Amino acid sequence: MAKPASEISIGDLRLPNRAFLAPMAGITDRPMRDLAARFGAGLVVSEMIASASLVTGQKEMIRKLTPSHGLPHIVQLAGCEADWLVRGARIAEEAGADVIDINFGCPSKRVTNGFAGSALMRVPDIALSLVEAVVAATSLPVTVKMRLGWDDDSLNAADIARRAESAGVRMITVHGRTRQQFYKDTARWHLVKPVTDAVGIPVVVNGDIVGPDQADRALAQSGADAVMIGRGAQGQPWVVGQVAAHLDGRQLPPAPDGDDLVALVAEHYEDILSEYGTELGVRVARKHIGWYLDAAGDLSNAARRPIMTENDPRAVLGMIPHLFEQTWSQAA
Repeated sequence: MAKPASEISIGDLRLPNRAFLAPMAGITDRPMRDLAARFGAGLVVSEMIASASLVTGQKEMIRKLTPSHGLPHIVQLAGCEADWLVRGARIAEEAGADVIDINFGCPSKRVTNGFAGSALMRVPDIALSLVEAVVAATSLPVTVKMRLGWDDDSLNAADIARRAESAGVRMITVHGRTRQQFYKDTARWHLVKPVTDAVGIPVVVNGDIVGPDQADRALAQSGADAVMIGRGAQGQPWVVGQVAAHLDGRQLPPAPDGDDLVALVAEHYEDILSEYGTELGVRVARKHIGWYLDAAGDLSNAARRPIMTENDPRAVLGMIPHLFEQTWSQAA
């Protein structure tokens, strides 16, 4: 059974509730994290930061270090060499991070071909040497996010979690799929149970959690302490806070609709432009607008095309109210 929210902590860092926003590369940037925090997420994590690129001063990785407002600053680092991860962790600590999270879970071929992310689950001794190096290098709590294993023949998450706890890790998050599943099939929350049985630190279950019902089932099947929501928050960043309220036995805050939703989408759009600059920001924002439209209702590709190709922010802001009115009229 999950622990009460008041008992969940990462080291000495108490967490306000049991629903967290997952780190998603190219998605959970500072504007997205700020919205999830505002709507009641208990924890948000930076996008995955390549430690070597951070250390060598790549601007995009430095941008990802920007903290969110209102919650502890958790920086997720990826890498396969201790020196880069150690130096990256120290840079993150100097930049104000409160927690360092190490990525053992990313299934991307670009990452795993470099022997980082979930590829590290194929070489547990190396993975644990990285954990030990980072724990020794920083005064911050260190956490790990992983998958069940590389494939169904190597479901070794429990063993790695046990060893990671012994090395000083303070929390484990497990996505209920193997690397070879990528995001196909369904998350197998029950296979996270061996991890929760193996360790005494908090365990977070991740994968296919899109609302309160899934959160209840994921916690029941996994025995985890908290849930982490990824793709379920795309186009509806308030969902994490709704799940948090449900798990705390509070009334669910309503999802924004009507003029409030239009204002939120416009605010998110403008914040993305502020984060990336206009030229890049208008392109980054398109996927978020698409997800908001998906969540609001069904709208044809032809109706979406103008806003998805428009480069003038003023024109985009003018289109947003009309597009959402179309989705609502079609749904009525």
